[in-house]
Amino acid sequence: MFDLANRLRPTQLDDFIGQEQVAGPNAPLRQAIEKKLVFSMIFWGPPGVGKTTLARIFAQSSQRTFYALSAVSAKKDDLRKIIAKHRQPQELGSDYLAPVIFLDEIHRFSKAQQDFLLPYVETGEIILIGATTENPAFEVIAALLSRLKLFVLQPLNDRAINQVIDRALALIKKDDHQIKLDQDTRDWLVNFSGGDARRLLNLIDQAVSIYGNLAKATLEKTLQVNPIRYDKQGDEHYDTISAFIKSMRASKVNAALYYLARMIKAGEDPKFIARRMIIFASEDIGLAAPTALVVANEVFQAVQRVGLPEAQINLAHGAAYLAQCRKSRASYQAYFAALADVEKYGNLPIPLNLRNATTELTKKLNYGKNYQMYPDENKTLLPKKLQTKKYFK
Repeated sequence: MFDLANRLRPTQLDDFIGQEQVAGPNAPLRQAIEKKLVFSMIFWGPPGVGKTTLARIFAQSSQRTFYALSAVSAKKDDLRKIIAKHRQPQELGSDYLAPVIFLDEIHRFSKAQQDFLLPYVETGEIILIGATTENPAFEVIAALLSRLKLFVLQPLNDRAINQVIDRALALIKKDDHQIKLDQDTRDWLVNFSGGDARRLLNLIDQAVSIYGNLAKATLEKTLQVNPIRYDKQGDEHYDTISAFIKSMRASKVNAALYYLARMIKAGEDPKFIARRMIIFASEDIGLAAPTALVVANEVFQAVQRVGLPEAQINLAHGAAYLAQCRKSRASYQAYFAALADVEKYGNLPIPLNLRNATTELTKKLNYGKNYQMYPDENKTLLPKKLQTKKYFK
């Protein structure tokens, strides 16, 4: 085995591939590294896109000791030992150099374990870099998340994946193995990767180590599957789900069922399709048929319980129903119009009569005064600056 994933891991930012929005020229993380600014952060993104690599580069650039832990197996005692080791010589003097602790899959830490990290992050006794594939807003406690700079990483695009392939071939060649790769096989590899560099490198490593070449037949044999074509020349993931959604939106049942069948045949995750149907039920049907959301949720539950191949029947049932429902985007559009004002004006003062008078002081300040459970129709209850706004139409 060539150990491509580890040997190709960049040690400096200039060699890092992808994530230009975070690590490219003038991007925030690059600026921080170049200016030697040190702070705790969290990387949120799918597997194999550079979370661990960026953490190592950050630690190395700041000349700090780097510890890599996994939240799956790490305990509080592991953290205590690291903190104690760095505390002893200087006892937090002005020359104290906080270690960088990289905590992979930070979402696996319990609330109590995350609480344990909080004071050390707040005082700067450790520099915490968390990595997660899950939405940190749901998986990381608010107090800790508020002290971490969030960087969102994306699946590597085709250009970046091609660069990874080129580096892998160059390293294999350096090890005295001449590997030919035609364009059709390269395209297959790019599609197979799904933007995951580690997945890509592991397959290349296994295929070359076992068979000594990178022919498409070799790659498929290494995988032990015969994948159905599902790329930008055929049933590409995003184009097909887009066609499916737009067909339901246009109430074209036949088209919706056709694109559903294409996705299932191509091996799309049925739960992904069901999740999109739940979103569609509120976004495009909404109040025109409130039961649509109930049906969509039940379809998702059925997919989870039954699984393929039978779950395709549940998906077909739901798609046909949603496509035939009346459509209304009123609640969707109203919400995002309200959100636009939240982003524009920030926290506008809530009218006093709507505030919760829980103490004598708040009562003296007129909280809840003149509150009416069923006010006149002309009273909007919105903050003063938004009195004339009408989001829902």
